[in-house]
Amino acid sequence: MPTPQNASSTPKCRFCAAALTHTFVDLGMSPLCQRHVTPEELNHMEPFYPLHVRTCDQCFLVQLDEYVSPAEIFNDYAYFSSFSDTMLAHAKAYCAAMKDRFNLGPTSLAVELASNDGYLLQYFQKLGVPVLGVEPATNVAQAAIAKGVPTISEFFGVALANKLLKSREQADLMVANNVLAHVPDINDFVGGVRVLLKPTGIVTMEFPHVMSLIDQNLFDTIYHEHFSYLGFLTVQKIFAAQGLTVFDVEEVDTHGGSLRIYARQQANSAVPVSQRVHDFAQRERARGFDTLAPYLAFAPKVHDTKRKLLSFLIDAKSRGKSVAGYGAPGKGNTLLNYCGIRTDFLDYTVDRNPKKKGNYLPGTRIPIRDPEVIRQTKPDYLLILPWNLKDEIIRQNHFIREWGGQFVVPIPEVMVIS
Repeated sequence: MPTPQNASSTPKCRFCAAALTHTFVDLGMSPLCQRHVTPEELNHMEPFYPLHVRTCDQCFLVQLDEYVSPAEIFNDYAYFSSFSDTMLAHAKAYCAAMKDRFNLGPTSLAVELASNDGYLLQYFQKLGVPVLGVEPATNVAQAAIAKGVPTISEFFGVALANKLLKSREQADLMVANNVLAHVPDINDFVGGVRVLLKPTGIVTMEFPHVMSLIDQNLFDTIYHEHFSYLGFLTVQKIFAAQGLTVFDVEEVDTHGGSLRIYARQQANSAVPVSQRVHDFAQRERARGFDTLAPYLAFAPKVHDTKRKLLSFLIDAKSRGKSVAGYGAPGKGNTLLNYCGIRTDFLDYTVDRNPKKKGNYLPGTRIPIRDPEVIRQTKPDYLLILPWNLKDEIIRQNHFIREWGGQFVVPIPEVMVIS
């Protein structure tokens, strides 16, 4: 486990090593967001760690210090992508698009980093493309292997990339969705991509865009699993430093607004840099994302959202209304712990994931029930914690309207949906 920074010391940027002296937002202390409390642990203490996020004034990487090692966070992980219909549909569409765009076939190799339970690679397999997953969480990797997706359970970096080269060919396509933010040594991770990628290979990565985080007030996406919060200009610098060139970029709607970047080896000049890359870089510069201004303006918006959510819940409870939650995502735990919402406001939450059901949310100790409990208790309000899946959740739970129930979306600010 890493040694936390002393209160008097100044943390360093994980990319460029500059001193981090500017606060992006401080969400206080919070437990690990996917470390759910079992019934046997209810009377035990939980460790809490700072959620103090800073911005580098040299490369503008927004980042959280490494208070807990990735090995501890991902040792027994509770997030399984296959429980989200939305994420499965996104993965299926991605695989079909990449197969066509880059002419992948039976002699190609697609490698996914942080491949979770094989939710994405299974679609490449169905398209006849050989695959390999790299997933550090052993329990999640075993779920992928059980469904026939070859998976290695190790943390990825230069060392593992070199190890893989001894027994495998380099990759034609490397995929890393929602993982770049999860690695504390971002230079080693991207450097490993350069090692494992063919001279003509392509890597795509998806990550929540820090511009969307700021614009939509998505502060609940800040938790200890996320070491970095990324902008396009910053990612270009990180890739260039490791010998990779970003040649295309797209906006995707996952997690409130993400980017999908495409990169190649710097020596592969046969793949030109698209106009979209130049346009998107200029867009960030026009918004001032190569200055501190937008980063320093974020915290007041967060404080205002906390007050609005608490005002809604206080009013609802004062009127005798019942409130239940839907989901037990990491973002929900940041929101609930930062706002101080416990069972006095939220009776319970529900989740489809059997690994979570029957346990309690970290910190707040709100019980996690089976979704069927919603029909039994008929809450007046259903607070959607994974707001990025609100359309899917509203469709699945439309029946609450039978008793006049309403949905509540907390981010970017409180919205009640009848």
